[in-house]
Amino acid sequence: MPARRAIAAMRRWVRPREPEPLPAAFDRRRIYVLPTRFGLFYAALLAAMTAGALNYNNNPALLLALLLAGAGLASLVAAHLQLSGLSVTAIDAEPVPAGEPLHLRIHVRAAPGRIRRGLRVDDDGVTAAAPAAVLHLDQGLGETGWTLPTERRGWLDVPRLRVWTTRPLGLARAWAYVWPERPLLVYPRPETDGPPLPEGAGEIAQTRLHPAGDDVHHLRAYRAGDARRAIAWKASARRDALLVREFEQPLGAEVVLDWTALPTLDVEPRIARLARWVDEAERDGRRYRLRLPGQPELGPDRGEAHRHACLRALALMPDG
Repeated sequence: MPARRAIAAMRRWVRPREPEPLPAAFDRRRIYVLPTRFGLFYAALLAAMTAGALNYNNNPALLLALLLAGAGLASLVAAHLQLSGLSVTAIDAEPVPAGEPLHLRIHVRAAPGRIRRGLRVDDDGVTAAAPAAVLHLDQGLGETGWTLPTERRGWLDVPRLRVWTTRPLGLARAWAYVWPERPLLVYPRPETDGPPLPEGAGEIAQTRLHPAGDDVHHLRAYRAGDARRAIAWKASARRDALLVREFEQPLGAEVVLDWTALPTLDVEPRIARLARWVDEAERDGRRYRLRLPGQPELGPDRGEAHRHACLRALALMPDG
């Protein structure tokens, strides 16, 4: 218990007053070095060797103990040098729907000339996230990935990250913290089932395939978000895989996704439905526009940039 209280007190002591912008450089004032459990056992063993050598006046044993003690002290310095001069230049990630893990990309830079391998990156146990990621620097540049759980849409603050190492001998652990200032975006979670896309407006330009038309066109493999009523159960049983009926129906010039067209839904279900419609319209190659209260209209357009703009606007909608 006293050890846990001491660790908690140290974490409070090193906690910053506010997040910091990147790049963040590790100088000697923000690198901490302490012996590992193996290092403490090593020190106790050296103390016993030294006491025995002095007691029996054994000069070779005393010399060996002093040499091993020097190696231990050199290990402390070497562990510190593994992090000294290191800079975390950027932390980014592609947005994902809420509930899916966010895969961080951590970019690190250091002056070339020193071998830095076997570094580790984690959040010091703040969240029940992935295990520590391994980081190697090649010619002074390195990149590693780390997984962060998500729960809500909107901006997600990246927790305090720890870069650490026990190299070269495992006798000491050197670590430094970085607190990214820039949050990362999490998309809203689309609903899993619901009505099809609203009918397009304007002149009919072509035909599209959708599970809610009149004439059966063909069967295709089930995709996440497909309506359950479109599943061809008999054909799926014969193929031992879920198949969905696709129908041919007219494709309008564009689709209007209007917030006010869903008055019976609460805020979060409405956001989830619009997010699903954005993904469906993009998947079907439709041009679509998004109308949200208090925001300029987005579109009509299509493509990854337009999809990101629409999902970003939905993710940043105020809570209901």
